[in-house]
Amino acid sequence: MSFEMKIPAVGESITEVTIATWFKNDGDHVEMDEVICELESDKATFEMPAEASGILKVKASEGDTLEIGDVICEIDTDGEAPASAEKKEEAPKEETVTTSASSAGPKATGEVHDMIVPEVGESITEVVISTWLKSEGDFVELDDIIAEVESDKATFELPAEANGILKIVAEEGSTLEIGDLICKIEVMEGAPAEAPAKETGTTSSAPTEEGKDDSYAKGHPSPAAAKILQEKGISPSEVKGTGVDGRITKEDAEKAKKGSPTTKSADTSVSEATTQQVVGARNESRKKMSSLRKTIARRLVSVKNETAMLTTFNEVNMKPVMDIRSRYKESFKEKYEVGLGFMSFFTKAVCQALQEWPAVNARIDGDELVYNDFCDVSIAVSTPRGLVVPVIRNAES
Repeated sequence: MSFEMKIPAVGESITEVTIATWFKNDGDHVEMDEVICELESDKATFEMPAEASGILKVKASEGDTLEIGDVICEIDTDGEAPASAEKKEEAPKEETVTTSASSAGPKATGEVHDMIVPEVGESITEVVISTWLKSEGDFVELDDIIAEVESDKATFELPAEANGILKIVAEEGSTLEIGDLICKIEVMEGAPAEAPAKETGTTSSAPTEEGKDDSYAKGHPSPAAAKILQEKGISPSEVKGTGVDGRITKEDAEKAKKGSPTTKSADTSVSEATTQQVVGARNESRKKMSSLRKTIARRLVSVKNETAMLTTFNEVNMKPVMDIRSRYKESFKEKYEVGLGFMSFFTKAVCQALQEWPAVNARIDGDELVYNDFCDVSIAVSTPRGLVVPVIRNAES
């Protein structure tokens, strides 16, 4: 039976989406709930899981724009799993025989496969090598994710196109045009001795769990999740993934908070000592911007210069602050010889917000984002000479 998958409703105001990346190819066998592609709207990026198990039939290509309800692919639920999947389910004795037969290791075929930068969209002409997930000389298998590539619109994963030894041509950070050589694979027959050894043994679940723990997906964020974690200043190692094989999903990234309770309790003494030492410190950390972030920054500035801007006002209950001010106003005046105004409370709130969301307290310097560990707050003051705006440095301390 052929099962049609359609573009789901992802928001009231979203009427169409673009196919950013296919993680599975036409004719691949997919399992239910396995992530098969990544979709982008004008507001968010999200992953699309398979709604049934079977053989995938792709109906729309990467870069295509579809409306809500359009058919994106079909899944043949009567299709059989590939031969490689059947071999994994065979009895342990047969696996042992296969292991011993291939223990001699892979054999070189003499063929070298050139991998070039694929087309990822009509308007995209160049990409940047973001991260190599495999190293020079590593043995890679067909469809293994070997690198992450960024364009000015999206981040996508690059799968290996053959089995063999990886030879890297373009280093991390290199900018390549579509069709440029990115790496070479020295094609090999068979697999290294270490790979089948994990499958040899009894029928217990231990080998399966070990293979699962070592999978690429475990602890690795999706492109959308990686962007959210970067903006929050949170390392992927601090987040537990709930996706397929432990992959960090967008929902995991949105729920993540910097410094989990367990981490805080374990390192309380260390963090307190560090805090005492760095009061008034003005440390910075730099991080190179991706092509996507640079494009966003450029267009935000352009929009601000070319369109009318809107300011929103939000109401907040100030009674607790007013009660505190009334209670301590006189004693504060006697001690510091200055009135206790509301601006003090506003500044305190701003500093806490900037520390919780460091991306708001960052600035752009060339191709880098500079994150500040300190909060400088400017406050307009009326003087006899006119309006001046002094800067309160390290206002957080």
